[in-house]
Amino acid sequence: MFTGIVEELGVVTAIDSRQDAASLTVGCRDVLDDVAHGASVAVNGVCLTVTSYARPPDGPAGAFTADVMLETLNRSSLGELSVGDRVNLERPVRLSDRLGGHLVQGHVDGVGVVLERTPAEHWEIVRIALPPRLDRYLVEKGSVTVDGVSLTVVDVRPATDGEPASFTVSLIP
Repeated sequence: MFTGIVEELGVVTAIDSRQDAASLTVGCRDVLDDVAHGASVAVNGVCLTVTSYARPPDGPAGAFTADVMLETLNRSSLGELSVGDRVNLERPVRLSDRLGGHLVQGHVDGVGVVLERTPAEHWEIVRIALPPRLDRYLVEKGSVTVDGVSLTVVDVRPATDGEPASFTVSLIP
């Protein structure tokens, strides 16, 4: 379980694409503090299992590698990543930790598309199109995770002729 509060921005340093999977290597620093083989790390909100890691004793940063199966590549934004892309990282929450966000599983149901961004003086409203059949899972004032960031749903619009189902969130600076 995660909180949806991003701890660190990592950088994709390698992608080993396979027929039905990929191996993703992410350069980072903070999430390696207590990482171990088999540990969970959320990458853009997707819970991945660390298969290997390197933590140089005197270097500024290290990296971890995780395998990503085809189902995850198809249902999340991880399948669209390229070397050099920045990704949101979070370690799992411990039962003794204070929750600063929402409880997030790290199981991704689909990829949305940003339809519009409306800036205001102190925040920005973002409307995101939902993949088919996912609008039934969102409710006004409920929570949703976008690239690993837990947000509160402002509103949900059902699909209409020519317009997909969508939801809005408000972003603070």
